[in-house]
Amino acid sequence: MPETSPTARPETHDDDLVFAYITAGSKEEALRIGRSLVEERLAACANVLDGMTSVYRWNGAVEQADEAVLIAKTRSSLFDRLAARVRELHSYDTPCVVELALGRGNPGYLEWLRAETA
Repeated sequence: MPETSPTARPETHDDDLVFAYITAGSKEEALRIGRSLVEERLAACANVLDGMTSVYRWNGAVEQADEAVLIAKTRSSLFDRLAARVRELHSYDTPCVVELALGRGNPGYLEWLRAETA
């Protein structure tokens, strides 16, 4: 029988884990949104990375802005609710909120993520 990897991805379920990649106008805004998502159990964890610079096209002009990145760890089945909540809390008219599938990982950590979003 082949040996199974301790980081093997379990069968696909509705509760597959994802990252929600979100940008915010400041570290404070990202922390406020992240705390709300965790308190409301829409995310198990939120990481804030301050000091990002974005270059983007908006309304026909190339813009540059200092932002913070918020990475929320959640379940795919919660992503739509999480994205809606971010839109409610966010200062931008069109905030960046995208879902990124999680691959393999430490099984104990992945189980913790599932438990905290149950």
